[in-house]
Amino acid sequence: MLIGVPTEVKDDERRVALTAAGVTELTRAGHEVLVQAGAGVGSGVTDEAYHAAGAQIADDADTVWARAETIVKVKEPVGAELPLIRGDQVLFTYLHLAAAQDTASALLEAGTTSIAYEMVERSGPHGRSLPLLAPMSQVAGRLAAIEGGHHLMQAQGGSGVLLSGVPGTRRPRVTVVGGGVAGEHAALVASGMGADVTVLDVNLDRLAQLELTHGGRFRTLASTHHSITEQVQDADLVIGSVLIPGAAAPKLVTGQMVEAMRPGSVLVDIAIDQGGCFEVSRPTTHREPTFTVGDKVVYAVANMPGAVPQSSTAALTNATLPYILRLANRGWRDALAADRGFAAGLSTVDGTVQHTGVFDALEAPLGLDRSTTLRPVGDVLEFAD
Repeated sequence: MLIGVPTEVKDDERRVALTAAGVTELTRAGHEVLVQAGAGVGSGVTDEAYHAAGAQIADDADTVWARAETIVKVKEPVGAELPLIRGDQVLFTYLHLAAAQDTASALLEAGTTSIAYEMVERSGPHGRSLPLLAPMSQVAGRLAAIEGGHHLMQAQGGSGVLLSGVPGTRRPRVTVVGGGVAGEHAALVASGMGADVTVLDVNLDRLAQLELTHGGRFRTLASTHHSITEQVQDADLVIGSVLIPGAAAPKLVTGQMVEAMRPGSVLVDIAIDQGGCFEVSRPTTHREPTFTVGDKVVYAVANMPGAVPQSSTAALTNATLPYILRLANRGWRDALAADRGFAAGLSTVDGTVQHTGVFDALEAPLGLDRSTTLRPVGDVLEFAD
């Protein structure tokens, strides 16, 4: 199979879908890899390194999209990439289609088979996990605490509170809404810096797991409208990390809650890729990462891990490479039919949507017909089990 790796075009996105080590594994398995010139520069991977690993180097994105049977990316196609999408091609990337209507429309119009990293599942001892989202959630969670602490500085518009605190002074309060992977890592970094941290989640088993794993380094609290209201009002920093795979994020932190916060408080919305879990959120960029709502600072960068591309690219390839190899070795139908967790990532096929949450988010804005456009994955694949 010929696998294409184009340069990412989203604003300030310096990650790349494969490291040179990933290329080596694919070429050793008998596949071809076509990498756009300069695609890995931001992640510290040169064209020479790709070539030494066995990749072909293409001069431009048009060549990669035109030749490749499978495209692997980091972020969803946008802008000039949308006309390059083909119906006889597989796209494997972070899609977040519930918040990417233009991309969804282009995929449906072209009839492309798309598989979303963020919806691929795996069963384990603690239940279902999202193995391809987890590494970037870890990065985003850790960055959320760092960026939140940075923007609490008065020079950045914040209240002037030091997130680590100082002996003899009030410890800053951090509220983390959502106890998944991103929320867990945000809480770990914030508590490690010395902040007083509370994590809220609706899943009591998950809260018990966090308590057991981390030995009380931070408090846990059942998430309700009342508890969120109380915790947000008393927080110096609020980190939103709520995720419903495939669907738009619920707006759990309302504008009224934000208004009631102390002046100079900071909010970081990790869930912005799925539309955001703060009512006041809108996507920002690394160049202009924040905006103000009254006297509060909101950070809502839609590709947070892109700030640290060398770390992020290595972590992402570690997670995605086994799945890319399966796609290349077996073809998408057989690879997904053999693994229901992998099949959970299937988003579009032949102009139809396979995920109910994605469809629900797109139905009204795209004017989709439920009877013809929503197609259960079981009608697309014949599962091995």
